[in-house]
Amino acid sequence: MENPPGITEALTAVGPRLKRLRTQRRVTLAALSEATGISKSTLSRLESGQRRPSLELLLPIAQAHQVPLDELVGAPEVGDPRVRLKPRQMHGNTVLPLTRQPGPLQAFKMVLPADRDTPDPRTHEGYEWLYVLAGRLRLVLGEHDVVLGVGEAAEFDTRVPHWFGSTGEAPVEILSLFGKQGERMHVRAKPRDR
Repeated sequence: MENPPGITEALTAVGPRLKRLRTQRRVTLAALSEATGISKSTLSRLESGQRRPSLELLLPIAQAHQVPLDELVGAPEVGDPRVRLKPRQMHGNTVLPLTRQPGPLQAFKMVLPADRDTPDPRTHEGYEWLYVLAGRLRLVLGEHDVVLGVGEAAEFDTRVPHWFGSTGEAPVEILSLFGKQGERMHVRAKPRDR
């Protein structure tokens, strides 16, 4: 079975990389052989490309040089780990989905504009948990009309008529966890006894 071109090139580059690393560190083949338990002739053939590199050979060499295996094989750099979330506009609000996979609970960061301040209570299936990040959130829930500040949270069954928005003073930023089928967020206040 023949290797794809990228793998063949990577394997071909291992030998010169091993020799360069060893000579930069001023380590002899004999010293490396003693440190790894690999014969001098095998190390020499690896460096010259006459011997194919394997994990059994590369792992002790990486340990002897105290470098990651990736450095010996020239593994490509890992791509940018940042997740680039795309905000959406929904009913005049900026909504940033934080949950990337389908599931019973979905998480959102929402920015509600200051002019979203006229209650229009609705009902639907589900359960919602809100946490205020910035600003002041007005929550109308059934016959309750409350204002939540930064660091405060509320949770409710969405079958109860509800509405939330700004107090009219400024925009409000919130985190929302929503379970479409009534799933609730679970909070553990203390560790379980073992």
